[in-house]
Amino acid sequence: MRFGLGVPTGTEGLMYPVPYADPEQAVRLAVEAERLGFDSVWGNDHVTTQKYVRAEFEQPPRYYDPYLYLSYVAGQTTTLELGTAITVFAFRNPVVLAKQAATLDQLSGGRFKLGVGIGAYREEAEAMWPGVRIHRGRQAEEYTQALQLLFTERRASFAGEFVSFTDVESFPKPRQTPLPILSGGNSPGARERAARYGHGWLPAVLTPQEVAAGVAAIRELAQQHGRVLPADFDVAPQLSISIGRDTADAVASFETSQLYQHMRSLSASTLKDQDTADFASRNLIGNAEQMLDQIRAYAAAGVTTLSALLFAKNTVEETIEAMQWFSENVIAAYRAETGTPWPAGSATGQATAAGSLA
Repeated sequence: MRFGLGVPTGTEGLMYPVPYADPEQAVRLAVEAERLGFDSVWGNDHVTTQKYVRAEFEQPPRYYDPYLYLSYVAGQTTTLELGTAITVFAFRNPVVLAKQAATLDQLSGGRFKLGVGIGAYREEAEAMWPGVRIHRGRQAEEYTQALQLLFTERRASFAGEFVSFTDVESFPKPRQTPLPILSGGNSPGARERAARYGHGWLPAVLTPQEVAAGVAAIRELAQQHGRVLPADFDVAPQLSISIGRDTADAVASFETSQLYQHMRSLSASTLKDQDTADFASRNLIGNAEQMLDQIRAYAAAGVTTLSALLFAKNTVEETIEAMQWFSENVIAAYRAETGTPWPAGSATGQATAAGSLA
């Protein structure tokens, strides 16, 4: 099991209040993640303010471009993996996206993972494609195929409903061969793309049982398409963390956070098929031992990465304190239990090895 932090590229007004993190604070969270022994950070992707966020906050949220942000973070870190959770297909021409992803992978020394999907808010896709009736699932299918061509072919061409380019030489290629592409989303279409093309699946807020069922469905779909999933196929759900003395205390804390309001806002879209009223069974909620029990259940369900973990806190300082607690009380205990090494350069890992943590 690997542990990833969700960083604030596009979280103000959604997962966190407005304001939450200025650019320096946003970078600091990633640097702290590496110091505390998280394996990765994951940035999300937004281009304009959603209607319900405008209604709630007078001040506009700051949405940072995830590729520029992650490139800067790459220069401030050494081993930290960098991912998108997710890159929204509709926001970029695929030729441009291939260039951005390959450049980031090269500059970071092969530390990038490309999480992709259709996005939660149709209004943002429509802002980018005015007057065009978009079927986001078919568009995602074309983008995924096009990206694979651009990442691997000397000269790439593609002609589809939403994507069209001819004789494109896109160099340099990603440093990794192949560049990991994770299909983001809970929908059947997201699982289908993971099965046919992906190197991983990046769902959100699922129970261990739902993850296990999704992984089984992906493997069956892959078999139907004559594909064997890679041995390192990454099952990387996005979850939230709320710390408390017990479940009731942690849920009460969770319900005071902006993150809780965000989860409720997704109940009609991304999370429409999940019982979002039962947050404790589909997130990490409670004390350290309760979280460890849940992590063990996710590992048994086939999860390999807990990606884009979000803490139910409303300030950067509170988030860093919660990250420190989680590193020392949960990540350390899990790694000791499973014999998993800490990432190189982790201060928490070094302190654990020296026996300085309780």
